[in-house]
Amino acid sequence: MAYQVAPLQKLIEHFERLPGIGRKSAQRLAFHVLNMPKERAEDFARCILEAREKIHKCAVCQNLTDEELCPICRDESRDHTTICVVENSQDVLAFERTREYKGVYHVLGGLISPMDGIGPDQLALKELLRRVAEGEVREVIMATNPTVEGEATAMYIARLLKPMGIKVSRLAYGIPVGGNLEYADETTLFRALQGRSEI
Repeated sequence: MAYQVAPLQKLIEHFERLPGIGRKSAQRLAFHVLNMPKERAEDFARCILEAREKIHKCAVCQNLTDEELCPICRDESRDHTTICVVENSQDVLAFERTREYKGVYHVLGGLISPMDGIGPDQLALKELLRRVAEGEVREVIMATNPTVEGEATAMYIARLLKPMGIKVSRLAYGIPVGGNLEYADETTLFRALQGRSEI
């Protein structure tokens, strides 16, 4: 029987459950935590518990926040007439890193995926429709991933919003910077042609 220290095994198993963490990475993380000074390990544990207790969804956009409204929704210098619809809060961080987008966001909390049992009712669509119905919004940018589920979700939301008389746009997709045309698939090339701009 292999030598095992039960608390260490349990710690490794918990790290291994994290996305993108394999067995070896989980072991490295577990040993790193064990080698931390006690105060740092306690601070790390408190930080996890505090995040779980204090972070919740923004009352307006469904992004993560520790107050009623997230910092973006509270920011009056942002363009509140333009909403960028994304799948999750990680997507908001990606857009914010560009420092180019000045509008606000709406986090769906997933994508329509019948295979996974996720329908429109499980997404934050009612909240989006309520925001648009209030009358201030002029454009909704669909920024879901270019997957089957992302495209289906974008088309479904666009159909809901069109009768409300606002502009609904979709992110342009195409050839990545540094990419090679010969390796691009037909759909990517088609999207690149559709999303072309004048230079």
